[in-house]
Amino acid sequence: MNLTLEALQILDMIDRKGSFAAAALSLDRVPSALTYSVRKLEDDLDVLLFDRRGHRAQLTPAGVQLLNEGRHLLLAASDLEQRVKRTATGRETELHIVLNSLIPFSKMLPIIEAFDREQSGTRLRFTPGVLTGAWEKLIEGRANLVIGVTLDGPEIVRTSGRFQTHNLGMVDWIFAVAPNHPLADVAEPLPAELVRQHRAVAVGDNSQSLPTLTMGLLSGQETLTVRSVADKLTAQLAGLGCGHLPRIWAAPYLASGELIEKQTMAAKPNDHFLFAWPKAEQGKSLQWFVDYLSRPEIQESLLGPVAPGRKTGK
Repeated sequence: MNLTLEALQILDMIDRKGSFAAAALSLDRVPSALTYSVRKLEDDLDVLLFDRRGHRAQLTPAGVQLLNEGRHLLLAASDLEQRVKRTATGRETELHIVLNSLIPFSKMLPIIEAFDREQSGTRLRFTPGVLTGAWEKLIEGRANLVIGVTLDGPEIVRTSGRFQTHNLGMVDWIFAVAPNHPLADVAEPLPAELVRQHRAVAVGDNSQSLPTLTMGLLSGQETLTVRSVADKLTAQLAGLGCGHLPRIWAAPYLASGELIEKQTMAAKPNDHFLFAWPKAEQGKSLQWFVDYLSRPEIQESLLGPVAPGRKTGK
């Protein structure tokens, strides 16, 4: 058989990373090994899979068709592997958890310590997720649990019936600016047209393959896009833009006067957050996390006050 799962994994990684070199780094291989594997597959199939004329490795139409169908095989193989391992031990080899930047990783440390006491042997891997990006790996079968999402995600989440969700809690969003921002002294509530004239700071959706979303932005508003809630807070403290922040992050700076809360006529972002996992997942380690995250005191700690992380020199 000319086509193997290894060959599909190589094609998938090259397409995701955009180059043979970047894919080789992710797969812990040398670029020449990937080049040889792809060329051998092209020779065996007698088709050209990549257009190599540009700087980015671009799939040909034949390559796109092969990879689109091949990803279904990769997901099926991964599911089979996990099912076999769970049948043998009841525990996952690895639990991949996607964490919304709304929740600082430091909040997860006591939970990890509690999980370590289980001595399960399950490795934990955390990656960040924002908006659709928080759902993406779960939808693609590359993550087991996502913490801190809303249902303002891809339609497949609401229609497929593949995912189980549990309430995590409510987040109080406030519109805040630095004292030196032009909106700081304007009478409230701020009309949308006035807010639109000032740059917003927004956390960028980190989805790579699904349509991205935005939250709390007005149409046509200039935007400074950052990677996390912590970066958004830092930018707004510096007076580089305005926007909604979780009160749990802003509270220390509201108290110190480094941020000013303003009432607006514009709607706030969705304040109802969840954690979610695939219904098909039955592993004991995942179930431990689901049970633990369902505790009211744990939810309160995750969405509770955030310790200041920025020195102002005052």
